[in-house]
Amino acid sequence: MRAPQPTAPYDPLTAEARNLLFRTASYLNGKEQEQLEKACAFAFHAHDGQTRKSGEPYITHPLAVATQLAVWHMDIQGLCAGVMHDVLEDTGVTKLEMAAEFGETIAEMVDGLSKLEKLEYNNQAEHQAESFRKLILAMTKDVR
Repeated sequence: MRAPQPTAPYDPLTAEARNLLFRTASYLNGKEQEQLEKACAFAFHAHDGQTRKSGEPYITHPLAVATQLAVWHMDIQGLCAGVMHDVLEDTGVTKLEMAAEFGETIAEMVDGLSKLEKLEYNNQAEHQAESFRKLILAMTKDVR
């Protein structure tokens, strides 16, 4: 199945990260791919103007997280939560707004991740490993 066309005007680096996510998540059906595209566009717009220390658009990080989740064949709700995992914490979007767009389950998953983000780390590798652990922990309410 072919991935839906992006709804957001992505820069080349973001487009490359998005395309990798959709290639990796090719197991999703058409409706799920549309929902994932909606989550990508939502996160892209929410993080608009934010950059990483490297100067890359910030959205490349959540796209990389979701791509790793796709490697593990997570379901659509897990992938959407991965793409949007920093939206509540780092932008002006509220949990209520996210729930209205994506449902209570995804909003709860993202909110759980945001609450766990306050931990401190010794290095970047430890932080990334902990980010994946937190995503899994946040999904323990829903065993998928």
